[in-house]
Amino acid sequence: MAQCSKNQYRTSLPAPMFEKQDINMMSILKGCIGKDLSKITMPVHFNEPLSFLQRMVEYMEYSQLMRIAAEQTDPINRLKYIAAFAVSALACNWDRMGKPFNPLLGETYEIERPEFRCLCEQVSHHPPVSAFHAESPSFQFYGSIYPKIKFWGKSIEIQPKGTLTVKLPKWDETYSWNNPNCTIHNVIVGKLWMEQYGTIEIVNHQSGLKAILQFKATGSIHKDLHRVEGTILDGNKKKLFLYGRWTDVLKCTDYDSYEAYLKDNPNRFKRSDGSKSPNSESPAHTPRKVFSKLNSLKMSSFRSLSIQDNDVHDQPHDKSPEPETVEMNIPKSQSTYSIEIPNSETLWTVDPRPESSANYFSFTNFAMSLNELESHMTNLQSTDSRLRPDIRKLEHGDVEGAIIEKNRLEEKQRDTKKARKSKNGGNDDWKPRYVKFICNAFTLVT
Repeated sequence: MAQCSKNQYRTSLPAPMFEKQDINMMSILKGCIGKDLSKITMPVHFNEPLSFLQRMVEYMEYSQLMRIAAEQTDPINRLKYIAAFAVSALACNWDRMGKPFNPLLGETYEIERPEFRCLCEQVSHHPPVSAFHAESPSFQFYGSIYPKIKFWGKSIEIQPKGTLTVKLPKWDETYSWNNPNCTIHNVIVGKLWMEQYGTIEIVNHQSGLKAILQFKATGSIHKDLHRVEGTILDGNKKKLFLYGRWTDVLKCTDYDSYEAYLKDNPNRFKRSDGSKSPNSESPAHTPRKVFSKLNSLKMSSFRSLSIQDNDVHDQPHDKSPEPETVEMNIPKSQSTYSIEIPNSETLWTVDPRPESSANYFSFTNFAMSLNELESHMTNLQSTDSRLRPDIRKLEHGDVEGAIIEKNRLEEKQRDTKKARKSKNGGNDDWKPRYVKFICNAFTLVT
């Protein structure tokens, strides 16, 4: 396993984020509406210098929550910390608008930290499936992700298909859940912002306890931006109420305290399913103005903007009104910070990002270290993500070099597949090195 020495990790990248170039995006985007972007080769200018395997490891940034869960003697308390871990795993996504590099077939990534060790492998190319297994003395965490990414004209929808599973050996318990969906808004014009939305159900398969978490869609008045709330159930009996924001905090309180607070503050929480993003579009509803903008779209106007950009000169030059593009402005959260239900306990709070994060793809401290290649890492597998030259060049600000290497690696992958199939009578007999395809008894249907 790759292990960093003395727990000292870098807090920045070798070079700041590159400047976007003026390239016409029409040829890339006009044929992508409604299609799965995970199957389409995108230019390096969309990428951040991490592989998707490394991005998956960011689930583990708050892995101590699983250890804390395993230390609890009450099964309800164990579940509430597993729920906090499920929410915390999404926090790294906030303001991360760069697309990770698609892993090559057979690519691996391994890492060891004081709280865990983890191994990832790209087990399928079409469809792209990434598998991981993390463990420590107190827990196991594993799963596979098949990300479906669709461009709808004004937004990008990400569906992280796959079941995530946590095992606590001390208690002989297994928990599983699926991640919520994500939408990135203002892809064409305006400042990018994202929301997670949908309902996830975390199930303890031994006791039957459930945590049902609702990631709220933003809504027209933006009251529910980033808001998550839910309930821990024992059968039909509601035990705990969970609430917070997936970007920064999750709290819990007993259900009686929540009901009393709700009675005194009826407008603080609204009961809705929140399963769909009201700002999502489909190809049938993509306005003509979106297509007209695609014809003249340049990369510099397409993506020099992020949630942290506030300069006037970064605003779109087209001042004509667009009633269809009501989401041009970034919505502001109005509620969660002001909510403090009596008898609440804070389960998780996000760690602050580095001051220079905006200059380095909005990476967290944890993300900054994931592609770090130290002198003592002499036993890495040749397939490790850290050794990919295209990612390494992008990390050092060499965009042109990254483009060349990315194209070379993708062409090599295609040639290798052709050779494999030719050798085996048209059949592709490739098999993962570390991961076996088995039926997971806890797989959830989505």
